[in-house]
Amino acid sequence: MTIGDKVTTPWIRRFKPTDIGYVRLVCFPHAGGSASYFNPVSARFSPGVDVVALQYPGRQDRRHEPCVTDLGILADLITGELLTLSDKPTVFFGHSMGAMLAFETAWRLEQKAIGEPRALILSGRRAPSTLRDEAVHQRDDDGLIADLRLLNGTDSALMDDDEILRMALYSLRGDLEAVETYVDAGHRVSCPITVFTGDSDPKTTVDEARQWRKHTDGTCRVRVFPGGHFFLDSHRVLINDEIAVELGKWPTMSAPPGTRPGAKH
Repeated sequence: MTIGDKVTTPWIRRFKPTDIGYVRLVCFPHAGGSASYFNPVSARFSPGVDVVALQYPGRQDRRHEPCVTDLGILADLITGELLTLSDKPTVFFGHSMGAMLAFETAWRLEQKAIGEPRALILSGRRAPSTLRDEAVHQRDDDGLIADLRLLNGTDSALMDDDEILRMALYSLRGDLEAVETYVDAGHRVSCPITVFTGDSDPKTTVDEARQWRKHTDGTCRVRVFPGGHFFLDSHRVLINDEIAVELGKWPTMSAPPGTRPGAKH
């Protein structure tokens, strides 16, 4: 069953639903993150783009649901959800864990030959074939908080509120388990990949980011930004401009005036 282009579900969030979006951007949050992280992206591209942000179980209004701690199973579930969307040119954008999920979901959709994205934009994550022995999810709460501070990816007000912070650790721990136990299966996609990375990201070196070229039969372009793991927070305008370029590759004669993805709003 196909759901309408303005519908919101537990998995699929649209902060600015539109009936005239002729291209779709699907956003995959980072570990511990939520759909609301992409609200500014939705504001930037509405109404010409149907911006869909995914909400994983275990956070915000889904906090009472168990986290999915197997990245492959989570990609399977997301694939099923995306197959309910109407057919239109689609680009995936994922950051950190979201980059891995975007890639694995794209591969699954390509295997089904239905609903596959035209392009992947992968941010803040090294390629699956690069190996690191990480077990942050096995640390105690203080250890998880220390890792958060290292990444500088949590709002300072939240970091100062110990009670709220510790409530957020449940989804972070579950997501990190999914990422850190993920095993590269040698998957390749056919669509082009654009990779964004920070030049001082402790989780991804520039060389590790470049290894994404091994995972696509299409082109692979890498852009390096100043900053750490959450470099995109400091470069939202440039990141959005890059996304606009990718979305703009899929024009249609039926696009309403003034709603092309590259247009400023």
